[in-house]
Parts: sequence; structure tokens; C-alpha cells
Amino acid sequence: MGKSAYIKFVEGSSQQKATVDDVKDMLNQYIERTSKTGDQLSWHYGDTAFPYTLEEKPEGRGKWFYLKGKDPKLYKYIIIGVGSEQVEADGEVQHYIQIVLPEGSTAGDKGKANEFCKYMARYYKAELHLFNGRVMYFNPRK
Repeated sequence: MGKSAYIKFVEGSSQQKATVDDVKDMLNQYIERTSKTGDQLSWHYGDTAFPYTLEEKPEGRGKWFYLKGKDPKLYKYIIIGVGSEQVEADGEVQHYIQIVLPEGSTAGDKGKANEFCKYMARYYKAELHLFNGRVMYFNPRK
């Protein structure tokens, strides 16, 4: 069974939900930024920072997509989806982004998934529930 990390939109987040297209746009922004960093350093850093291709299957359209590793020895797959759940205490709906490492994922996949999770959580000022169960708070709290 795979492991999951969640980016939860909470009070203080920059927005209260994200769509699959929002997440794809953010990853494309990440690719663009790392490529520019590589240009400044005269190094192909973009390929190293994002060693995946974005792929989508028809059954996952609008719900999830996956990142397929360019080098199968180092990177295999990361699945990214969006969803929501009802919070029991107050009946409100909480939206989240879920990042899944399927069975057979490599250590490289886990490292990159953690990196992407932190990047997205920082961008959205959200609450990040990591693969190991720990929580990182990027939202402004009192």
C-alpha cells in the first residue's frame, strides 16, 4: 500500500481549495523557476529539479494526475490529486491536495514528493501532513 501526504487548506491559507489545473500550473511554475536558476548557474538544473513528465489518464481527468519519472532507475511515479472531506466538529468542508507514493516508489520519489509538498504548502500557506505523520504549518497562526 502506498503512502500519502496531504496539503490541507485551513483558516489563513491563501485560498480555500485548489483544482487539478491549479496544481499543474504550480508545478509548471516550479519547473520554470528551477530552469531559470539553472540558466543563471549555466547548468541544466531544471532537469535535475523536476525529473518527471506530467501525465493524465482519462479516468482521472479533473481529479488526479501523475508524474512519471524520466529515469526509471531513480524515479518512478508520484500521484497527485485533489479532494475534500467533511470536518466532523463543525460540518464544514475542508479541501486538500493529496500526494501519493505508490508501491514500488523509490527513495528519489519520496525526496522529490517531500520537496513538492513543501513548495505547494508554502505557496498556499497551508497545513502539510507529511508521509511520516508529522505536520508542518505554513499558515499564519495566532
